Amino acid sequence: MNQRRVVITGIGAVTPIGLTAVDSWAAVRAGICGVAPITCYDTTEMKVKLAAEVKGFVPEEVLGKQEAKRMGRFTQFAVAAAREAVADSGLKQEAFDLDRGGVIVSSGIGGQSITEAEHLRGMERGWDRVSPFYIPTGICNMAAGQIAIDTGFRGMCTCPVTACAGGSNAAGDAFHYIRDGYAEVMLCGGAEGSITPLAVGGFTSMKALTQTGDSNRASIPFDKERSGFVMGEGAAVLMLEELEHAKNRGAAIYAEFVGYGASCDAYHMTAPAPEGRGGARAMAMALADGGVSPEEVDYINAHGTSTQLNDAGETAAVKAVFGSHAYRLMMSSTKSMTGHMLGAAGAVEAVFTALALRDGFVPATINYRVPDEECDLDVVPNTGRSVGLRYAMSNSLGFGGHNACLVLKKWEGE
Repeated sequence: MNQRRVVITGIGAVTPIGLTAVDSWAAVRAGICGVAPITCYDTTEMKVKLAAEVKGFVPEEVLGKQEAKRMGRFTQFAVAAAREAVADSGLKQEAFDLDRGGVIVSSGIGGQSITEAEHLRGMERGWDRVSPFYIPTGICNMAAGQIAIDTGFRGMCTCPVTACAGGSNAAGDAFHYIRDGYAEVMLCGGAEGSITPLAVGGFTSMKALTQTGDSNRASIPFDKERSGFVMGEGAAVLMLEELEHAKNRGAAIYAEFVGYGASCDAYHMTAPAPEGRGGARAMAMALADGGVSPEEVDYINAHGTSTQLNDAGETAAVKAVFGSHAYRLMMSSTKSMTGHMLGAAGAVEAVFTALALRDGFVPATINYRVPDEECDLDVVPNTGRSVGLRYAMSNSLGFGGHNACLVLKKWEGE
């Protein structure tokens, strides 16, 4: 079958290190850490004091007072990022068939803060007195739904809920949807806004989060002293477009989307399969999907959560797939700057990977100090690098054994 080619023509992001994709990428290039003391609730009686919060986001200024009021925090982030991506792409609604444009945006937890607030309200006032907006603002798919309403895109609109792999699943599914002829344009990505007492407490009780009080030693992927991940929040949205559709309207192109692989460990609720076997399958599938040999990949934006099992398992998986080339490629984790944005992580990292290809710049794994013999690849410690890149990969590995891998190619023009 003759497969269509897919390119990235617009990006948008709201992250712990910037309120736009442009500002977030500038912070990545500068090695800025977005981890800081939690401000959105009182942590006095809690073990975890740090998170990677979005800073300075005023939803009423971005969305308008009425719209912002009827959206959960994760949806506010998502719509803001989508508007940036649409504006960045230059695509006009009246210029194409809206039935051929769709939305796939993930969220791992959705409106967690709304659930907590409305549960308290129900306990105090009675369950029939909870807000009528509780359900339509709290459910995970509402970010995708609100983006569709905002843009008028009438094609497929859905929300993969695959924990930490969700943002990558959304991008990969959108890529295949266009490639296989079902749409010309897709907005895809992920959103999360779950830095709340219950969510942080839940991750704390399962020993997933670091309890350090030092912001510069909290999210430290591949470092031997890593002790858990840092909760992040935000959103990223990419505009994917069929190549000829993009060229015909003179769109600027960030990168070409060439491969996608998805697998399941079918092993454990939270722990990865030994030696990262599920992740390795997803990586191999993505390379095969794009017709890319392992030796052609220059850079991997790692899942790199800063947990003991994930970082060692992902390193082992890369070695299994890439063989000796694993020691020649670069693999860094931008979660060292953004924390772990859960369902938004894969989307944010896809944006950073596309920009790395465009600019020929590999982000650093910041705050790296102590090498780990189990994580002995080139993790680009502390300082990013200006270097020519042709193919890059982005990995996402989620609770439940969900694995997703994306392969992008530098756009070299035609």
